Amino acid sequence: MKNKKVNSQTNYLIKKCKLKEIKNKIIMNEDRLFPKYTSKIIQEREKLSPENLDAWRNFSKTVFKEGKLSEETKQLIAIAVAHVTQCPYCIRSHTKQALKKGVSKEEIMEAVWIAAEMRAGAAVAHSAIAIDEMNEDG
Repeated sequence: MKNKKVNSQTNYLIKKCKLKEIKNKIIMNEDRLFPKYTSKIIQEREKLSPENLDAWRNFSKTVFKEGKLSEETKQLIAIAVAHVTQCPYCIRSHTKQALKKGVSKEEIMEAVWIAAEMRAGAAVAHSAIAIDEMNEDG
């Protein structure tokens, strides 16, 4: 009996250590998941596809220019969308740009909460699909 208890404790510790190793690998590889945005990466992207990158940059400049919506409003929209699409680079970039344009921290946080509500709202709205499926005659 004592042998079984020792074996189960040993197995438990092994599993716990493996989980800790996995967690450490995830934390240590965070930079691999979202590598730092370096000039080397930017240059490589430009080298691999210069025409597309140039077209994208022109598109981006055009979209974010003052129009019927102010540049500040456009940055707030971009921050909200970046949170919904979960793009860490976009979140950083557009937050930085919004602050430079004079958008307040409170306005940025309000935009983030709007994004959160919209994402949650979509999940609630889509429950209609599950309800419909549950009510199907099967």
